[in-house]
Amino acid sequence: MTTQELKQKYLKFFEEKGHKIIPGASLIPENDPTVLFTTAGMHPLVPFLLGEKHPAGHRLVNVQKCIRTGDIEEVGDDVHLTFFEMLGNWSLGDPAAPDGIGAGYWKKEAIEWSFEFLTSKKWLGLDKNKLAVSCFAGDKNVPRDEESAKIWLSLGIPKERIIFLGREENWWGPAGKTGPCGPDTEMFYWSGTEPAPKKFNPSDSQWVEIWNDVFMQYNKVSENKYEELKQKNVDTGMGVERTVAVLNNKKSVFEIEPLKSIIEEVKKLANSYNERSGRIITDHLRAATFILGDEKGIIPSNVEQGYVLRRLIRRAIRYGKQIGINKPFTHFIAQIVIKKMGKEYPEIVKNKDFIIEQLVQEEERFNKTLKKGLKQFEKIATKNISGHDAFILFSTYGFPLEMTVEMAKEKGLEVDIEGFEEEFKKHQELSRTATAGKFKSGLADHSKEVTKLHTATHLLLAALRRVLGNHVFQKGSNITAERLRLDFSHPEKLTQEQIKKVEDLVNEQIKKNLPVKCEEMSPEEAKKQGAIGVFDSKYGDRVKVYSIGDFSKEICSGPHVNSTGELGHFRIIKEESSSAGVRRIKAILEE
Repeated sequence: MTTQELKQKYLKFFEEKGHKIIPGASLIPENDPTVLFTTAGMHPLVPFLLGEKHPAGHRLVNVQKCIRTGDIEEVGDDVHLTFFEMLGNWSLGDPAAPDGIGAGYWKKEAIEWSFEFLTSKKWLGLDKNKLAVSCFAGDKNVPRDEESAKIWLSLGIPKERIIFLGREENWWGPAGKTGPCGPDTEMFYWSGTEPAPKKFNPSDSQWVEIWNDVFMQYNKVSENKYEELKQKNVDTGMGVERTVAVLNNKKSVFEIEPLKSIIEEVKKLANSYNERSGRIITDHLRAATFILGDEKGIIPSNVEQGYVLRRLIRRAIRYGKQIGINKPFTHFIAQIVIKKMGKEYPEIVKNKDFIIEQLVQEEERFNKTLKKGLKQFEKIATKNISGHDAFILFSTYGFPLEMTVEMAKEKGLEVDIEGFEEEFKKHQELSRTATAGKFKSGLADHSKEVTKLHTATHLLLAALRRVLGNHVFQKGSNITAERLRLDFSHPEKLTQEQIKKVEDLVNEQIKKNLPVKCEEMSPEEAKKQGAIGVFDSKYGDRVKVYSIGDFSKEICSGPHVNSTGELGHFRIIKEESSSAGVRRIKAILEE
């Protein structure tokens, strides 16, 4: 079975179960400052998991492209990837409703459907005798998830193949100190050539995790207190590459398409090929191609998404040197990725020239300093590396901290990471999560402050279009409780006069106390009405359109105030360049 066939079967199966197919979202999250990349299919659905009504209804299914760097050190083994595709289906509330088109569902339906899709000959036809599952073991605050275990038993999974694990393995959330959370049940399939053992041992790598059903059952209200949620959600995730490898009896995800073809091209370029290096190059450059191909225009830099992108490209270049690739190659591998995956993801075809241009430039920049940097590293790598020396490698030779740590580890040395960060902070703010790169929270902040700033972002965009012209479109946003940040298309620095005009326009609308209204309609109708929408590929059959008087009309799913009079005084605190052809404004609201 190919990856395309798996995705088609999955969507069709859940469509038959009353789910509405929705498009995947951008790799760069909107209105969520807690993470740098979309790391799971549920991430773009956060407002709806919190209770907002989704235009497509209670049951949803899709394919989502994801980036995770939390396990980057594991890339090169059989199963770990930085960029991957995730299949997901959701029930948004109403778990007690009788089953039917549009109604919600809960543990019984989710688990039974998971089992049916995996084992039915009509669908994947996996041997149920090779399945094993884990459930939440419970603790002093939340009971053991006996309900899920009983459902698995009723489906014929033997007791020896059902284990109970703790929070680290079988619990999701909450995003912060409080909020929605709950147990999950994970499905594993035996990939070994020998018969599957009678008892499930999750530490045996031949048991491959292929699917995860999360049950958002509780609301954490304080450190040790949990309450049953009013809206209970089901959130499932199945990794495309891992599942296809299992279906084809392949040991590694790099043995399936399109990864197999990409890695073959890497082999042709290498003079002294080794498997781990080839896999890292293949994975990292596929991820870099998709980040560069995203509509939000991320480029390599030393902060946030740009830092992760730079880290991936430069790590791939270093491993290229190790296997004897001594000429520029990253742009060539990107072209293979585009050729193999462009039909399903047209944005990487559309942005092909930009992808190649950025890779060529980044490789040229790094190659200029790589040789000298490696010599410098050898000079200092006679003992553990200080934070100061690690920062010199970063600032002078372009070595991402993680690359220095990795090289030191190969020599049995350590790096003073705290010392590096102190040096870094003297020059610029250290990226919030670039070094961790891990999905620590998925739920966007819907606090009063963030809601106000999000609404103010609508006013800011509308004001910019009036002052600068209709070429202005949103290219990204980042909103915290303290400030808003908007990236927008514009070729040159704003003058002080233009900044003042924008500020005045926004404050004028705030003083008018304009109503903020929401309507549901088709994307076509929204465009006819003049609504602004940037990322067309993400829209489904129905969208939410927020109007602020006659001043602003946007397709959006974020939180909003009822009227502009709630916002206070708007003030722009900074205007700067974000990337080529993109400017950035930071602004605040004052009482």
